[in-house]
Amino acid sequence: MLAPGGVVIVGAGQAAAELAVSLRQQGYGETITLIGDEPCLPYHRPPLSKGLLAGALQTDAVLIRGQAAYAKAGIDLRLGTRVQRIEREHARVRLDTGDTLTYGALVLATGGRARRLALPGAEHPRVMTLRSMADVQRLREHFRPGQRLVIIGAGYVGLEVAAIAAQAGLDVQVLESADRVLARVVTPQLSAYYQQVHARAGVAISTGISLSAIVEEPDAALRVCAKQGASWLADVVLVGVGLEPDVALARDAGIEVGNGILIDEFGRTSAPSIFAIGDCANHFNAFAGRRLRLESVQNAVEQARAVASWLCGKPVAHCIVPWFWSDQYHLKLQMAGLCEGHDHVVLRGTLAADSFSMFYLRAGQVIAVDAVNRPAEFQHARRLIANGGNGFSVEQLADEAVSLKEGAA
Repeated sequence: MLAPGGVVIVGAGQAAAELAVSLRQQGYGETITLIGDEPCLPYHRPPLSKGLLAGALQTDAVLIRGQAAYAKAGIDLRLGTRVQRIEREHARVRLDTGDTLTYGALVLATGGRARRLALPGAEHPRVMTLRSMADVQRLREHFRPGQRLVIIGAGYVGLEVAAIAAQAGLDVQVLESADRVLARVVTPQLSAYYQQVHARAGVAISTGISLSAIVEEPDAALRVCAKQGASWLADVVLVGVGLEPDVALARDAGIEVGNGILIDEFGRTSAPSIFAIGDCANHFNAFAGRRLRLESVQNAVEQARAVASWLCGKPVAHCIVPWFWSDQYHLKLQMAGLCEGHDHVVLRGTLAADSFSMFYLRAGQVIAVDAVNRPAEFQHARRLIANGGNGFSVEQLADEAVSLKEGAA
C-alpha cells in the first residue's frame, strides 16, 4: 500500500465518489475522507440537463450511491465544506471550518465551474448556468409554457436544455458564436442534422452571433443584445458556453497546471503524493496522441480507478478510447474516439430515419464514430476503435447487412 496515513479526496462528484469506493474494493484499509462544497451526496451530473430538468427523475434517482453505502465502506463524508488551501509542507489541507486534515495521499477531484460571460448584465439573477442541482431547481421555476428562454451556446448542455424546454412549451431561442451547432465536437453534416431536428421542434437557432450586453427592460424582460444589432427578449437566459476547470487549489500550492491540473497516466501531479482526476485533470491521451482534458463520466470513472490501483500498489495505467453521449428529444447520440484529422466519412443508415452511424476514418482506419439511436452498433464500433480500427472496408462499413460484431471482438 502506497498511501499510509489515509487518503483525502477534495471534490464530491463522479470521480471522487468512484475513487472512494474503488479504494475499498481494491483493499485499501486506512481512512478515506471525501470533502465536497455542496451539501448533498455525490450525484450524476449528466441528468441535470436531461431527466432531472425535465422532471422525469427525482433527486434521489441521480445520487451515485446512498448514504448507507458510504457508511458501510467507512468513508468519512465532509459535505457543505470547502478546502481553503493545501499545506504541502505539512501534508494537510485547511478547511473553511478552521479544521485541518492530514493526508498520506491527496486527490484533487475539483471538477470545474460553468463559464460565465464577460458582458454587461451577465450577473443578473435571471442569467443562469447549469452545473449543480441548485441550478436545476432555479431554472425549473421558469419552465412554464409561453416563457421566453434564450440559451447562449449550442453545445451539449445548450441543446439538451433547448429540447426539454421546447417540449415543455417554452419559446426557445439559441444563440451560438460559431457558424454551426456543436461545432467543437461534431462534423458539419451532423451539426446540420441536429439544427434541423431542433427547428422542427420549434427551436430558433442563430449562429455567428457576438453578444454585447444583457439589459433589463422596464417590464422586467431581459434583452439579449448582439454586436450585429439584433436583440432577443427573454424571461430567463441560460449560459452554456463551457466549463472552466477548478485549478485554484493546485495552482496556489505550486502544482503544475495548464488547461487543468497536469497528470500522468496514473493521475500523479507534479507534487509528490498529490493526484488529480476527472474534469479538472489534463492527461496525455495515447489514443489522441496529445494532452487533453475530457469532461465525461467515463473519463472520471477510469481515472479514479487508475489512482486507486496506484495507491493500492497494483498500478493500472489510464488508457482508454474517449466516449460521450447526449440525449435530445427521441435521439440518443453516442460518440467514441476523436474525429479530428479524419480524411473520410462513411454513413451507415439514413439521417431521415433518425437511426444511423457515421464512421470517421484516417488512412483507412476507423478513428471515431457518432451513432444515433444505434446502441448495439455503437458498442461494436467502440470496441473496433479500441482494437485499432481495422478490418472493414468502406463498403462494408456502409452496408447494414455486414455485422460489426466479429471485427469488434
